[in-house]
Amino acid sequence: MALKLKIITGSTRPGRVGPTIAAWAAEAAKAHEGFEVESVDLADINLPLLDEPAHPAAQQYTHEHTKRWSAIIGDADAFVFVTPEYDYFAPASLINAIQVLYREWNYKPAGVISYGGVSGGLRASQTLRELLSTVGVVGLPQVVPVPFFPEFIGDDGVFSANDKVKEGATLMFGELIKWGTALKTIR
Repeated sequence: MALKLKIITGSTRPGRVGPTIAAWAAEAAKAHEGFEVESVDLADINLPLLDEPAHPAAQQYTHEHTKRWSAIIGDADAFVFVTPEYDYFAPASLINAIQVLYREWNYKPAGVISYGGVSGGLRASQTLRELLSTVGVVGLPQVVPVPFFPEFIGDDGVFSANDKVKEGATLMFGELIKWGTALKTIR
């Protein structure tokens, strides 16, 4: 049975390239097999900054946007976060989206595809994986960095991964299947 994989575009900034990289990731995940893939763009979700009165662990959501977000995350078996690096961190939109929920994240694995300059967003992926661990997500060490990301985007606006990025993604998807299958048994 296929795992429900949510590929989450973390940046909401105008002019972002996250959706382009996420589209490639979704196609790569489908080609890997073993996943039912859904792309989730935080710009479409449009979550305000932590506006629920109760702690997320209580799951006493009062706002429709939080209930909708809870349903999207709640039925997932695994995640891939596509994130840029902003000042050594993942964007505030992604941090907020994680912190607004709690139980929905528990016992699920996550991979990260990060992009940026020379670091390929690795510093952001480190801080993101640390945050994910505090909400019960198993953040995989197999991060897929994309350094100097503009070099991967053609004149047509399509992201084209090189062999190393493809190899990293294949490894990450394989680990997501292993962890997702195992963790599903304890949820």
